[in-house]
Amino acid sequence: MENISEVTEFIFVGLTDVLQLQVPLFIIFTLIYCITMVGNLGMITLIVLDTRLHTPMYFFLSNLSFVDCVYASAVTPKVIVGFLTGDKIISYNGCAAQIFFFGVFATSETFLLASMAFDRHAAVCKPLHYATTMTRNVCVLLVTGSYIYGFLQSSIHVALTFHLSFCHSNVINHFFCDIPPLLALSCSDIHTNEIVLITTAAASVFFVLLVILTSYVLIFIAILRMRSVEGRKKAFSTCASHLTTVSMFYGAIIFMYVRPSSRHSMDTDKMASVFYTMIIPVLNPLVYSLRNKEVKSAFKKVAEKVKSSLGLAC
Repeated sequence: MENISEVTEFIFVGLTDVLQLQVPLFIIFTLIYCITMVGNLGMITLIVLDTRLHTPMYFFLSNLSFVDCVYASAVTPKVIVGFLTGDKIISYNGCAAQIFFFGVFATSETFLLASMAFDRHAAVCKPLHYATTMTRNVCVLLVTGSYIYGFLQSSIHVALTFHLSFCHSNVINHFFCDIPPLLALSCSDIHTNEIVLITTAAASVFFVLLVILTSYVLIFIAILRMRSVEGRKKAFSTCASHLTTVSMFYGAIIFMYVRPSSRHSMDTDKMASVFYTMIIPVLNPLVYSLRNKEVKSAFKKVAEKVKSSLGLAC
């Protein structure tokens, strides 16, 4: 029998091997990551400090910001270090941890988006019953359920993936540890892994999309019945922002995971992965929050307090 050495670490091919691009990409991704962290942590801080934002919608937004911070941090810092130092090696356990944390919080985000759509449906379609529908217990249950489902699904994928033998190579044609490129390295039968990956991803994505689309169809019907033109414009603006981000996020997820491995092009997958691991987390604070008058008002209030405090200190 042929001896098979046990893989103890993996090596990333990365986004590019062109040396002239390493420094520009390092600067770009560092800026993106810093803006992501400042934007999302700033949003959480605003929501905590301003009592006017202690509503179900902003409770979901604060959790969305937290999720974006964590799953962006699971991937981006390692990529940035790779550009700066050229170190593209990750340990076997580190790879498993990266897949696990990214999977938990990326999956949680899909269900948080559905919870936000349900919240908007309750606010627009049944405003008189909103307070009794979106109670604190209901909100906590929806958010907790999102995290639990993310944990369970990610645990299953990590267990199945790292039960495989990796003997073809330890070079991952990607810039972070993800399931499709790892399956390409395995010398084990990956048929079961493919079925589980496609089935769970498809079930999650299409169930959540069904909830979101159903909620927004009912919202649009309610909007069309509104007599106030200003009310229609405001509601359409909110829905358009949400649906734009949902379309970007789910488009990338479907493109990446709801396909057999035989149809994967790693170079194309890298571009899709950059989009949903780095770009979407930095866009969410802008799309969901910074265009909102209540958030702008809360930001101005906090800025005035800080300015006043600095003035007194001087």
